[in-house]
Amino acid sequence: MTEEAVKTDVAPRVLIVEDEEIVRDVLLKVLKEEGYEVDAVETGEEALKALENQLYDLVLLDLNLPGMHGLNVLSAAPSTQTDAQFIVMTAFGTVDTAVEAMRLGAYDYINKPFRTEELLLTMRRAREEAALRREVAQLRRRAGEQGPGARMVGRSAPMQRLFDLMERVAPTRATVLITGETGTGKELVARGIHDLSDRARRPFVAINCSALPETLLESELFGHMKGAFTGAIQNKRGLFEEAAGGTLFLDEISTISPAIQVKLLRVLQERKIKRVGGRDLIPVDFRLIAATNRDLGELVQKGEFREDLYYRLNVFPINVPALRDRREDIPVLANYFRLRFAEENGVEPPEIPPETMARMMAYDWPGNVRELENFIERAVIMHAGAKSIPFDPPQTFGRRQERDLLAKARAERWDLERLEREYILECLEETHWHQGEAAAILGINRRTLYRKLKKYREEGLLADHHVLDEER
Repeated sequence: MTEEAVKTDVAPRVLIVEDEEIVRDVLLKVLKEEGYEVDAVETGEEALKALENQLYDLVLLDLNLPGMHGLNVLSAAPSTQTDAQFIVMTAFGTVDTAVEAMRLGAYDYINKPFRTEELLLTMRRAREEAALRREVAQLRRRAGEQGPGARMVGRSAPMQRLFDLMERVAPTRATVLITGETGTGKELVARGIHDLSDRARRPFVAINCSALPETLLESELFGHMKGAFTGAIQNKRGLFEEAAGGTLFLDEISTISPAIQVKLLRVLQERKIKRVGGRDLIPVDFRLIAATNRDLGELVQKGEFREDLYYRLNVFPINVPALRDRREDIPVLANYFRLRFAEENGVEPPEIPPETMARMMAYDWPGNVRELENFIERAVIMHAGAKSIPFDPPQTFGRRQERDLLAKARAERWDLERLEREYILECLEETHWHQGEAAAILGINRRTLYRKLKKYREEGLLADHHVLDEER
């Protein structure tokens, strides 16, 4: 985050608590020249009075004060200051004193004599962290509100463009085709469009088309009549009917069979459906949003997807940017997930130090936001009670390892099925069999991964001690 990212129309207000007149005067001069609004006091008692009467962004607190010690000021401050960042200063710094100050809530500490550049850098970082905390708090407050920002996090230019497209198309009846890599949040975009539309009070019905075989998908979408097939023990309305007046979201639309493609095209043309085993045409009122991580235009050229259906779906295309294309959103996302998972699991959230954040910003996140979310959840649990979160990018998915796998495949003349199986198992080993994370990296959903692993086990290619997600 840059310095500009934390600037506001109101100058940040700083309280200096320092009994040495020379140091106090120097700090006053330097900080005012930097554009800060500055107050200064000499004692801990005066500091508490100032904190009661004014809200500060930063407090520079000397620990070795006459009368009330600086640590006592720090411990009393939370009752009056909920958002201030404390930076403690001491010429008598010890490890124990620093640890105690951090335990009481100080952002950082510096030893006297200090360089001006060091102090200003520490202050800037403290303001950046405070800005991130405020943004996360705002996102939490908006969790129940309508609008794309209610569920989606991002302030980058690509995300602002995305939000603009969502707001433009939401009030219309246009069919929307959402494209983007696995894990970018395509369903969140669909829900955001629904929430912004005049259909927001009606149902939002979602289905992953790749999760069901053709016959079950047809029954789910269109409904069925009693006795239409084995197991149809009663009449059932389909999702087209369930979405009456609302929105139907078809995820992974590229996976539907040619037969379902024909029936979907007819529904979009006529706005009527016929249940499986039924005779009557039933009018339906729904807004369709579809999503895919594949290029439908390319599938049309290969003859794997109907051209007429493609044009029916591609009325208003929206592409969700990959996380690597909006890296400036990573700090906000990471802190949002960090605090959320800490609260959900009842643990203290470990901090994300600057060096960890720098490595996270440099990583490409092939699994996108889903991979980041999985990493933070795991890190919060694994490092609960620790001071900070480390980060080691999964090296196995780098180019060198991919070349090694391909070289072995060529040398041993693997067929395509063997290459796919070996790559899947390699991904699982590198993620310590975290099947959600492996699926995100592979670009498939967890249900698809489960089916493949179940097949490998039935063929004797997978050890029984590996627990599959569906068996948990």
